[in-house]
Amino acid sequence: MKFDKWTVALAAVGTVSLASAAKAEEKPSAAVTALTATTISGYVDTSAEWNPGTGNANLPPYKFNGPSKADGFNLDVFQLRIEKPLDETPWSAGYRVDLWAGPDANVLNTQSYFTPLGGSSTRSGQSDFAIRQAYVSLNMPVGNGINWKVGVFDSIIGYESVEAPNNPNFTRSYGHSIEPQTHTGVLASYPFGSAFSVSAGVANTIGPAINERAQGPNGAFGVTKAESYKTYMGSAALTAPDTMGFLAGSTIYGGIVNGFSDAAANDGGNGVQTSFYAGTTIATPVNGLRFGGSFDDANQAYVRGQTWAVAGYASYQATEKLSFHARGEYLKDSSGNLFPNNGDGPLYYSADHVLALTGTVQYDLWKNVISRIEIRWDHSMDANRAFGPTDEATGNGSLKNALMLAANVIYKF
Repeated sequence: MKFDKWTVALAAVGTVSLASAAKAEEKPSAAVTALTATTISGYVDTSAEWNPGTGNANLPPYKFNGPSKADGFNLDVFQLRIEKPLDETPWSAGYRVDLWAGPDANVLNTQSYFTPLGGSSTRSGQSDFAIRQAYVSLNMPVGNGINWKVGVFDSIIGYESVEAPNNPNFTRSYGHSIEPQTHTGVLASYPFGSAFSVSAGVANTIGPAINERAQGPNGAFGVTKAESYKTYMGSAALTAPDTMGFLAGSTIYGGIVNGFSDAAANDGGNGVQTSFYAGTTIATPVNGLRFGGSFDDANQAYVRGQTWAVAGYASYQATEKLSFHARGEYLKDSSGNLFPNNGDGPLYYSADHVLALTGTVQYDLWKNVISRIEIRWDHSMDANRAFGPTDEATGNGSLKNALMLAANVIYKF
């Protein structure tokens, strides 16, 4: 048997014996066996943005946007994934951890809660680091197999993903921005076959703070619930089988999440939020052309007004490397969920009806690299101005339109 030079050196000074080293080489340790099944992957997300005009105090408030990204080059986020997937054995187990570093990590707001001296509740400060997901995955051989997630996991509803490479566009939609993002709890998924599957789960709160409790500690304006109060969620997905011709692979998806939310405790709310989602992706007879649609509703009990969004998507894969993507979206936000009100009366409403149009060209010139050029236009459809420099009289923006041109480069490994 051949030994490396370090083993031979240790044997020479009597630290180890060659016999024991040979035995160790023949029988890997449990730790080595576990690591062999572990995969490491991730991506680095970078961008450059140009916002025509002057004044970036009031930019469209979709997720991962803000003045710090306007008119310059950006590191958005670095994601590291460490995972042991479920295998084919009946009682298989695994895990997954998604770690984020960079400015977008602060937007996740998954920082755990703690209680400092004095009894007040608060969240730890920003640090450009966050845990996106961390859960144990389990398979239970009942019927077609029940898959469990125990820990911190992404929300089960939404057309777009918090993971940038999985989206057709660089910027996120308003619908994605009002959806629940991260839950701490337990989720079960069951496939009735290749065409129909369901998921159901229970969590502490709507999220996203890890280990947050509805009964406290929390930062929700003094609103708390009973210790038994939890968040409940469910979803169902229907996929068209191969027998449906060009429609094969098309999906219809619906879901609901109900529970405690910090945002729902503001403005006299009771802390209860119900999020509804419905979405579809439709294949077409034209090779490479797909359409999609989504509806998101963030219903917050006893909060004035409504917040919901409807969006349409179109994607065309022209060649192996070249693709085109478009999104049109309408947002109704009279509750001020995304566009906050700065006073009483219509004068102080920053926006109520918003239209957003986005066009993206993707050309993957390099291996493992996603490269995009995107243009986005946001428009306030009522008399209120929401964008640009701040109007001193209202505290809102002074423009009805916001235009943005962006370049996005992502390396996946």
